[in-house]
Amino acid sequence: MKKTLRWGAVMLLVAAAALLVIYRAVNRVPSADLPQYERVYEIFQDGGCLSCHSADPKVPFYAKMPVACKIVMKDIDSGYRAYDIEPVMEALKIDADVSAGDLAKIEKVVLDDRMPMPKYYLVHWGSSLTAAKRQIVLDWARSRRIAMYDDNLPENRKDEPVRPVDTYIEYDPAKAELGFDLFHDTRLSVDNTVSCASCHALETAGVDNHQYSHGVNDQLGGVNAPTVYNAVYNFVQFWDGRAKTLADQAAGPPLNPIEMASESFDQIIEKLAADKDFVKAFKAVYPDGLTEANITNAIEEFERTLITPNSRFDKWLRGDDSALTAQELNGYELFKKYDCATCHVGPNLGGQSYELMGLRKHYFEERGMELTVEDNGRYKETQLERDRHRFKVPGLRNVEHTWPYYHDGTRETLEEAVRDMGLYQSGVELTEGETASIVAFLKTLTGEYKGTPVTTTNSREEIHGHHE
Repeated sequence: MKKTLRWGAVMLLVAAAALLVIYRAVNRVPSADLPQYERVYEIFQDGGCLSCHSADPKVPFYAKMPVACKIVMKDIDSGYRAYDIEPVMEALKIDADVSAGDLAKIEKVVLDDRMPMPKYYLVHWGSSLTAAKRQIVLDWARSRRIAMYDDNLPENRKDEPVRPVDTYIEYDPAKAELGFDLFHDTRLSVDNTVSCASCHALETAGVDNHQYSHGVNDQLGGVNAPTVYNAVYNFVQFWDGRAKTLADQAAGPPLNPIEMASESFDQIIEKLAADKDFVKAFKAVYPDGLTEANITNAIEEFERTLITPNSRFDKWLRGDDSALTAQELNGYELFKKYDCATCHVGPNLGGQSYELMGLRKHYFEERGMELTVEDNGRYKETQLERDRHRFKVPGLRNVEHTWPYYHDGTRETLEEAVRDMGLYQSGVELTEGETASIVAFLKTLTGEYKGTPVTTTNSREEIHGHHE
């Protein structure tokens, strides 16, 4: 009996040792002789990231089994719904740039040790993300982020996923001056009543504080107007990303039938051409005169000046430890803890990716409003089902003054917006204290335009009275 027990113990030890050898073999660390980006690519490849986070995943054989099928396909569907890693994998093949949002998402997942899920690596042993692999990925993310930004942050701030607003961005002063005039010129509208500034006034934080903006004949648009401040940092413009540049964006509203309703830029140019002084000033800067391209370029140059540096948070990022209170710092830590800083990244704390509205809980089912065309988000442009309800992430600079919130303008206060973002995007029910701390942090993002703090001259009472 004792010999049998001893033999059984020996066999268990041998089996355990064999399993350990196999585990180490399949979870090998990529060779240190490889470039950093190739090591990261190999880790993601071996980790099976593309099995769930791609449009065309390679489904494992056991996914066709009766019991496993629903579980596996649900994981694949939710994985791709949450994140598409294919652009990163393609970039890693050639050591190309990776977006700030992708870096932040990957870094947070690795720090939290969330991926791959246990039920995946228990079947696919080689997918386990060991401590050594995690460090390789984190070092890569850090080096990429430092290379991405030329902001000379102190050593203890270089890893932050959000960055300070630049104190200066290059622009052409003469063109920007014309752009300022055009931005405020009602002649861009069909009846000479609406300008760009009507919905994006500089004295009201670059928005109009209405749920939906008012166009010609007091027509209402179908989406909340985003701020023009710091829009230069956005990777695309508009909620649905239909404009790639600020100039493309400037070309949209003048011809929109609800906003400015001009029939064509020829009509606009005809009106502007009647102003001899304006034409003279314009030709001094643009020798080929009034054209759609020149008009929108001038507005773009002006909008490049609309940056709001020197917020208290920026001062903290640049090394001033006294710039934030304990509550505000706690709010920032919570902002990172609950994944807010995986989408609200970079200098504008947003504007770098498209994200699904209602990632963890179905926002539109619970909103209490009928769906509109604008609710489709990016889908409007691509007609890809995955893009339905995906929107360009809004920037959070000066957010205390850019109410109401969301693309549909349904959240009146920051407290409401923060609480519901926690619920619908991060899947957490924030406590009152957590909500208050995050709101306190968000208020530190208010910066200065030309040395004057950004604010809004609107009041909620006046706005609501206007609606009534």
